[in-house]
This record gives sequence, structure tokens and C-alpha cells, in this order.
Amino acid sequence: MKTAGKNSQEKRAIVDIQVTPKSSRSKIQVEEGGMVRVYLNAPPADGKANAECLALFSKTLGVPKSRIHIEKGEAGRRKRLLILGMTTEEVIKILKGEERG
Repeated sequence: MKTAGKNSQEKRAIVDIQVTPKSSRSKIQVEEGGMVRVYLNAPPADGKANAECLALFSKTLGVPKSRIHIEKGEAGRRKRLLILGMTTEEVIKILKGEERG
């Protein structure tokens, strides 16, 4: 069995999101069906939207930016985030406003 290093038992959340850059406000919204939509002020150029996305998740979840990574979709609107130190359920609860980080 392969291990992912010394912290292989650490909690990990995988969250699929859809990003809308150049929005009037930056916010994260969880829709009825569970789709996570992220609205960002930044344009999708020079990695500005990705940087704002990571900063917004960091602030909302109370997790350092270094613990949040874009696993897939670096150049697209649909992305998959990996968040270390939390479960997917914990992340969704916070994003829905049921719990604060």
C-alpha cells in the first residue's frame, strides 16, 4: 500500500467548484444541488482569479492559503480544490454558513 508521506492520515477535502471571474463581488455560494459557485472580482489573467479564489477560501474557512491547492482546472472555470486539515463535510458546512471556521 502506498503512503502519501508522513501525514497520510491527515484530513483532506476535495471540493469541485465553478468560478465566475470579473463579478461585482467576491463570494462563495453553495446551491441547492450542492454545486459550489465562486464569484471573483479578479479577471482570469495572469493567475489573478486563481490567487483570489485561494485567498477567499482561506479567509472563509480559516485555513492558511498554503493548505489549499488547485488540483485540476488551473486554466478553466471548473476547478477541483484540495483542502488539507478538513473533511469535505466540514468545508461544505462552513460554506453554507452552518458553522464558522
